[in-house]
Amino acid sequence: MEKRRLLRHFGYQVGRFPTGAKNSITDVPEVKVGHSTIIEGTGKRKPGTGPVRTGVTAIIPHENVYMERLIAGANILNGAGEVSGLIQIQEWGLIETPILLTNTLSVGRVSDVCVKWMSEKYPEMGGQYEVIIPVVGECDDSFLNDSVGRHIKERHVYEALNSVSDAMVPEGSVGAGTGMVCCDFKGGIGSASRIVMIDERQYTIGILVLTNFGRIDDLRILGIPVGRKLVSAFAGIHKRSDNFGSIIVVLATD
Repeated sequence: MEKRRLLRHFGYQVGRFPTGAKNSITDVPEVKVGHSTIIEGTGKRKPGTGPVRTGVTAIIPHENVYMERLIAGANILNGAGEVSGLIQIQEWGLIETPILLTNTLSVGRVSDVCVKWMSEKYPEMGGQYEVIIPVVGECDDSFLNDSVGRHIKERHVYEALNSVSDAMVPEGSVGAGTGMVCCDFKGGIGSASRIVMIDERQYTIGILVLTNFGRIDDLRILGIPVGRKLVSAFAGIHKRSDNFGSIIVVLATD
């Protein structure tokens, strides 16, 4: 299989800072990412039947985040999507669970399974130590996926959590990004990292995005409004007409 080519492979520099070794959120020490991807069926969508284009993405900030909470924060920019556990992060300034991403109608199930997974990992939860509110974010993939069918099951959440790795993050139509659309093209998971110097100290900044926003007119590459040049060429394709989605950005640093 031919390796997917990135913009920088064609000689374009994105941004002014150097990338980490993997150019991925997993360049930040201890951060791990796993996916569960569900692709089943073909044809026209029929609620409750399929086809299915969805999944789960799990980000574990570090191995023992429940017992060793990390500093965390959140910002909402014109957002109406759900991120369970967000109030706790905003009030405490801490995170104590993995971050899970999925489709809109699967937030409840993913959160419930995360509780089960963590209670097995930490049997003292709810007794010696307090309970958790899992952090689960969503974007709506119903343009490509039978989201009403709620095809994400317990095994898919376990697969994402148990497959986490500090390797380069698989991107595109994987995990939570399987059914997402971005600027009328295929959206999904993206990740990158940059190395910055502050007061003569080096830091790594890593980002993972779940992209599901915009129209073709909005597409810009290196500041150039490429999408406006492509509007006529893609005039005949079926596009979202009234819901232009959202984006979730997860940022990690050392």
